[in-house]
Amino acid sequence: MSISETRLKRNLLYLLGGTVFLALFGGVYEQFSHGVYSSFMIYAFAIPLVLGALPYALALYRQRYPGRAFLGIWNAGIAVLSVGSVMRGVLDIYGTTNALIVVYPVAGCILLTLGVLLLICGWLRAKALG
Repeated sequence: MSISETRLKRNLLYLLGGTVFLALFGGVYEQFSHGVYSSFMIYAFAIPLVLGALPYALALYRQRYPGRAFLGIWNAGIAVLSVGSVMRGVLDIYGTTNALIVVYPVAGCILLTLGVLLLICGWLRAKALG
């Protein structure tokens, strides 16, 4: 088993753990929110599941292992989007707004875009070398 495969499996496990944590956290938070719900809180678990666990599982299945820089930036983007979703859910449940909440999706999308660029550059470099 290569270092890249081990690293990808570890990231997959962390993202699955984060998915389970966010699902439980959202459920418990909604239980104590006095009947007020927020779809941002309910579906926060879907961000690490769809953007992280599923693509990483597919990469393991196809045996295409992304580089370390991609994993770091991509995971940071997932974390920012997940935290932003939870924060938006908390603010929705509390019944208030904040102008700074827009920073989370913008920063998350920038990090995800950088991750995709790193992935493409890595594929092009590997294709040129071999």
